[in-house]
Amino acid sequence: MSILIYLIPVALLLGALGLVAFLWSIRSGQYDDLDGAAVRILDDGDNEPLKDAPDRPVTRTGHRSADVRPPEGRL
Repeated sequence: MSILIYLIPVALLLGALGLVAFLWSIRSGQYDDLDGAAVRILDDGDNEPLKDAPDRPVTRTGHRSADVRPPEGRL
């Protein structure tokens, strides 16, 4: 039972430390942009059009594809 004299203050100290760390992360803006990291991981940074295939259209992802053709009458 005498070990509780040491364990209860240690548990309270660790809980208070966790609370302080959580409040610091909220105030410093760690949770402001939750979707940005999910989008940035998918971006390959290749936004330049390919120069070797000018006749093929660019797809939605920015890559040229042989199976994607523009509608007739549009470029």
